[in-house]
Amino acid sequence: VIPVLFAYGGWQTSNFIAGEIKEPEKNLPRGMILGVLGVIALYVSVNIVYVGVLGTDGLPQTSTPATAVMKLALGDLGARIIAIGIAISTLGFLSQSILTGPRVYYAMAKDGLFFKSVGSVHPKSRVPVVAIVVQGIFAIVIAISGKYEQILNYVVSTDFIFFGLSATCIFVFRKRDALSGSTLNTGAASRFRTPGHPYTTIFFVAVCWLVVLDTLYAYPANTLIGWGIMLAGIPVYVYWQKKNKVNPLPSA
Repeated sequence: VIPVLFAYGGWQTSNFIAGEIKEPEKNLPRGMILGVLGVIALYVSVNIVYVGVLGTDGLPQTSTPATAVMKLALGDLGARIIAIGIAISTLGFLSQSILTGPRVYYAMAKDGLFFKSVGSVHPKSRVPVVAIVVQGIFAIVIAISGKYEQILNYVVSTDFIFFGLSATCIFVFRKRDALSGSTLNTGAASRFRTPGHPYTTIFFVAVCWLVVLDTLYAYPANTLIGWGIMLAGIPVYVYWQKKNKVNPLPSA
């Protein structure tokens, strides 16, 4: 299930550009929900085609089902067409990664938690060039450091820890609103509706952390390497925080 969860991931990167979205309270959740539903519809439809053409016996026999289906339909030409389509899809994913990932390093630099130069932008294009280069270098290092499955386990085991932690923030924000006397639903957290809260929130957190435990059980070595990379950030954070005397909770 780990590769499947990764395949359906990516919705969280929408949050990286929340500061540039008009009416984020309304448009950000709407975009994320519609995006996820669109991906579900696409993936399920494609899998229905795979099973229909290759059958339940033929599907496990190939690691490239899209190519196998297109080859049956249009021969070698079909295989070449789908290969081009997959390449374009890969470039699309890389495009969104380049657009969203560097914004995190850029924000860290602006908050005084990373090298100041990473927070700079090109005078004409206003692009965070240094942040993009930093991400590119780390991506190359990670890409040549292990096999795809290993890297995937690094990512999923860490991602789902923070998905769960992010959801727990709802409880903190709602409590802060209550303590501040926000009885008229005017507090920051009260502006955001969370249908079914706290039950849906608890369910989401539980599922996320069950995925983490499952990854640890199935791939202990890869998971621990991913956690090691994650935990290595703590002393770095403490160093920059003390160096620049940063408030532990920088403002948005």
